[in-house]
Amino acid sequence: MFKGIGIVPNYQKENVHKVLEEIKYFFNQCKIPIYIMPEKEPRFNITSPMPEIHAWSENIDMVIVVGGDGTFLRVARELAYTNIPILGINLGYKGFLAEIEVDKLSQSLEKLVNGSYLLGERMMLYTEVVRNDELIKSSISLNDAIISRGPFSRILKLDTFINDDFLESYPGDGMIIASPTGSTGYSLSAGGPVVNPSLSVLVITPICPHLLYQRSVIVDQADVVSLIVATDHTDIFLTLDGQEGFALKYKDRIRVKKAECVTRVITYSENNFYKLLHDKLI
Repeated sequence: MFKGIGIVPNYQKENVHKVLEEIKYFFNQCKIPIYIMPEKEPRFNITSPMPEIHAWSENIDMVIVVGGDGTFLRVARELAYTNIPILGINLGYKGFLAEIEVDKLSQSLEKLVNGSYLLGERMMLYTEVVRNDELIKSSISLNDAIISRGPFSRILKLDTFINDDFLESYPGDGMIIASPTGSTGYSLSAGGPVVNPSLSVLVITPICPHLLYQRSVIVDQADVVSLIVATDHTDIFLTLDGQEGFALKYKDRIRVKKAECVTRVITYSENNFYKLLHDKLI
């Protein structure tokens, strides 16, 4: 039996209060304490601080995210250095990271309290920015690290290395470095491959490269991907999980590698990756 469960809703989602009431009623019947992230003003958004999660950490065994993939990604970064697993309830569009659809909420929660679930781990990314030989930015992400140009149509050139070996100089709109979990996100839209999230690799996908070929490159979990900004204009940005942004400059070196932390997730045996792939993307 769980000693307690944290609940992180995205209050901007439609029907979130109705779903929260169902969750509260269920766990009250099971006599399991729950801790719900309060609705804040301004309203919750994916970059909001979450001090409550750390205040709960001694009293909970897991966190249930009620929202879409953006909410899940935000919570994943918050819990990365803890041992607390996440279970997603989808109120978003595709909700590829969520394990539960609302129409199956009751039976899924029943399986949860009965112990009929699996625990898994998702590889995360560690990204750092070095400028003039000085580390000026570092952070983690679950899905991807993206280097992209700003709103003006100017080609961005990125010199790309695997470890210290030169791979290619890519002119185009930018570059996506995705984890296996992130392979079904922006990387997929840019023509990248689908990778089973149980694997530990990095996926390098150029965004609209001005080349006669466009191919993603998959590298080993022990490899370090380095990209040097080889274009001297101001509108160049690093974005992590589509939520955390940082302005880049000419000659900045961005290094991406497997993070030391992981995201722990709760899954159900019937929701295997290939079934989800068919149900949500095909």
